[in-house]
Amino acid sequence: MEINPSTFGWIEKFNNQYSESITDYETDFAFYQACQRSGLIYGYVVSYHLDSKINDAQWDEEEKTKVAFFTTLYSMFRLRNKNSDCNLFVEEVLAFYNSISKAKFSFINKLLPESTSAQKLEALINERIQTNINIVSKNFTHLVTNAMLFVDVLAFDFYLRNGIIDLKFFKNVEQKCMSLITLALHIKSNRTEYDELLLKLFENSLRYSKLSNEVDDQFLLHLAQEDLDELQKLYLLDITEMALWSDGVKTDFEIEFTTEIISILKLNKSIQNTGLEIDKFIEKYRINIPYFNSKHPVKHLYTNAQDTISKLIFRNKKRLVKELSESKELVKLLSKSTTSELSTEEKKKVKKQLLDICKSVPSLTIFLLPGGGLLLPLLIKFIPQLLPSAFNENLED
Repeated sequence: MEINPSTFGWIEKFNNQYSESITDYETDFAFYQACQRSGLIYGYVVSYHLDSKINDAQWDEEEKTKVAFFTTLYSMFRLRNKNSDCNLFVEEVLAFYNSISKAKFSFINKLLPESTSAQKLEALINERIQTNINIVSKNFTHLVTNAMLFVDVLAFDFYLRNGIIDLKFFKNVEQKCMSLITLALHIKSNRTEYDELLLKLFENSLRYSKLSNEVDDQFLLHLAQEDLDELQKLYLLDITEMALWSDGVKTDFEIEFTTEIISILKLNKSIQNTGLEIDKFIEKYRINIPYFNSKHPVKHLYTNAQDTISKLIFRNKKRLVKELSESKELVKLLSKSTTSELSTEEKKKVKKQLLDICKSVPSLTIFLLPGGGLLLPLLIKFIPQLLPSAFNENLED
């Protein structure tokens, strides 16, 4: 049975089919390397912590991120507890988030009073993977994923090892990340569009800190004195590497800065080459990674919206056919729009009737939100392409 990470109850379905396939790791470093290869750290998911194949061909980037985040937390749980009990894992994750701030997540119990623990976790994951930008942008731009999702993984690890955690942990890790990014960008001789977009992506992902252009003069000294665990060290090094990576060529100053960070973090020589992983990943997936594809905001809005709208129509095809069959005038106008320009009056009719249909199909209510109307031309474009048989049948009637 196919899994749709955007539908209610997907975690329970996933656990029934794949809980026995979650990958187990022997060491923290092996776990972190798998996280690098998955792409979760770099904002573009290409694999999951699974020993078996999973069909993700119909998933969008947000849905892939949901599953990658879920399996990463699950693998972390198994690494620390040597326990594969999925129900226990779900309860542990909920307890972890509740311990961060009961007030912040109490909305889940209010919205889903009768929901299972797995369904409550779905709501939490939905909230955690989003950046702090408006709802239309979240659905139709490429800056959708929280670039600091891995901070949640580090925090969950801390919670599993210590049995307690508070917001200070998140704040401290965020501040370290942003300080390293700021320092790395300051030493670059030429700031590129990539650098600005990377900074914006991380800024939008901050939850407990605020971006500051100033870095404490004693930051690196304090960092050297901190007793950080291996996973935190590796992540901070990766963050530094991401900030330095632009054209794939490092200057002498950048190499020197990376060497200094490796020394400050006291990373073992055997794992200092972690930076090579980001080079390999970016070289392979550069054209797909969000922050390497800077475009004019309106252009990338429409470019990325096409794939999303196509999936929405595909998943709601039967419902759309039914609704369209009851509006023959709309079908004729949409068919006409594929061969000739509609008049102003006809366009108004199409817009009104399409919005009425969107009201009756929950997944399409995105078009009713502020700014959603701008995307209606894409909906009009895709319907004739994806539902040709429905149009022909209705026109014959």
